[in-house]
Amino acid sequence: MTRITRWNPISEFEDLLDRYNRQFGLTRTNDDQEGKDLMRRSDWAPAVDIKETPEAFLIEAELPGLNKDDVKVTVQDGVLSIQGERHKVEETSDEKQHRVERFYGSFLRRFTLPDNVEESSVQARFSDGVLSLTLKKVEPAQPRAIEVEVQ
Repeated sequence: MTRITRWNPISEFEDLLDRYNRQFGLTRTNDDQEGKDLMRRSDWAPAVDIKETPEAFLIEAELPGLNKDDVKVTVQDGVLSIQGERHKVEETSDEKQHRVERFYGSFLRRFTLPDNVEESSVQARFSDGVLSLTLKKVEPAQPRAIEVEVQ
């Protein structure tokens, strides 16, 4: 029996845009993903919560199935990067996979830091598949006027 599927050029454009955004560490919200077939996605980005206290910004990234050696956190030029890779366990000859819904492969998330974050104070902790980052706040430098003598 042949099944006819209606071609949707907008859907193809959205898929292309999603792949482009993921290449640069940008993701769309879950609301934008409603109705999309998650099985078609070839890469993934961990879910992240960002909170703020008077003293710091707190970032928690869900990384189930990874350990701390699979994750790299860097800060450069005001951008915080979280990158890593989840490796797929190879199938053995005595097991048969019926469904694979977890995402595998490399990921990269980038966040532009506000001016009041002390880049050298970033602390990372990895526990139970959750990466927790603490970014301490500092008082932003106040602009000051410098008087220049005219000769």
